[in-house]
Amino acid sequence: MRDTRAELLLQAETLVRGRGYSGFSYADLAALVGIRKASIHHHFPTKADLALALVAAYDARYDAALDAIRAEAGDGVARIEAYGRLYLGGVADDLGCLCAVLAVERDALPEPLRADIVRFFDKHIAWLERVLADGLADGTVRADVIPGASARLVVATLEGALLLERMLAGTTGFRETLGALCDALRPPRVGPMART
Repeated sequence: MRDTRAELLLQAETLVRGRGYSGFSYADLAALVGIRKASIHHHFPTKADLALALVAAYDARYDAALDAIRAEAGDGVARIEAYGRLYLGGVADDLGCLCAVLAVERDALPEPLRADIVRFFDKHIAWLERVLADGLADGTVRADVIPGASARLVVATLEGALLLERMLAGTTGFRETLGALCDALRPPRVGPMART
């Protein structure tokens, strides 16, 4: 049996991540899913309702991914690297991060949607801050890293690399940026002591 609501969310997410909130209409979505616009309004009365549902579904997928990373990746930098790899699909598919794309249009968005986007990023920054603090405690993150500021740096770097590498070097460029970010977070390697 066809799950029209799920199809609408899937296609709408692709539209928003590729064109932005203002860059598509219910007519575009209806054509992709093969239904009438009135049928979309049955599931999502307004575009804001649709966008709120998109952010909620995206947030839930990220929650599951973040839980898996904490369970599977062994140390602070490995967790940051695994987090960064979550962005690779967007680079490969030439799609931006849903919440970052929406944030670009902040002033055009209804307040409840802006609030959900802020919550999404606040949650990620808090998660990264915990990962970095744990990495400091177990010695897998460089000792001079400040978790709060560095968590924001991680998000800003990855969101910027996603945007930039969609235009430039694709997944290769993104992987290089992720590698440089992770190298900057690792403790310095201690070489063999010099002989006297």
